Amino acid sequence: MDFAHLIQTVTLYAIPVLLAITLHEAAHGFAAKHFGDNTAYMLGRVTLNPLPHIDPMGTILMPLILYVATSGAFLFGYAKPVPVRFGNLRNPKRDMIWVALAGPGSNFFQALVWGALLYVYQGMGISEPFLIEMAQGGVLVNVVMFAFNLFPLPPLDGGRILVGLLPYRQAMLVSRVEPWGFFIVMALVLAGVVSSLWMRPLMGLTYQLIHLLLSPLAMLVG
Repeated sequence: MDFAHLIQTVTLYAIPVLLAITLHEAAHGFAAKHFGDNTAYMLGRVTLNPLPHIDPMGTILMPLILYVATSGAFLFGYAKPVPVRFGNLRNPKRDMIWVALAGPGSNFFQALVWGALLYVYQGMGISEPFLIEMAQGGVLVNVVMFAFNLFPLPPLDGGRILVGLLPYRQAMLVSRVEPWGFFIVMALVLAGVVSSLWMRPLMGLTYQLIHLLLSPLAMLVG
């Protein structure tokens, strides 16, 4: 393993990753507060300070170990989940959809911002490789988080959205998967199912949508 390359990669991705996880978790907490649950707010999780959201194992150690062990071929990490008491929401079944969507929604918005920054650099004639690669990394990190978190299995956001959308009986069946959901998702990730059948198609569509939404800016600086 080239540790000089590792340090360079960590430096490039540190800001995009910290912003991605901080705004993702804070968005969950903000949405929960908006719809009636103050749990995350009372615990100081509705904040742009990344420290309350960082899990030492999931945010730092696990990604680094996987990066070194697989030479960058496989990465996975997680932040501290924002606590939400869905029973406190004014309309739990409906409002959990919006609370769950808030996290991936923040990542999609950040991907747009990083993408716009690339066009701004182009328009200003900025060609500094570090800045350009960081912005490209910002788009990638947030598109990955957006797509992965929408995978329709609890405890991921997509699973909670699915529970909120399904009729009550089917929703209860899906929600019972949650205690084992993390291990099921990890098994599907390692088997390549999530990557081939979910991540690649959804990331491709997401990149196309970002390109479409930023096309006016592209024409402006082109």
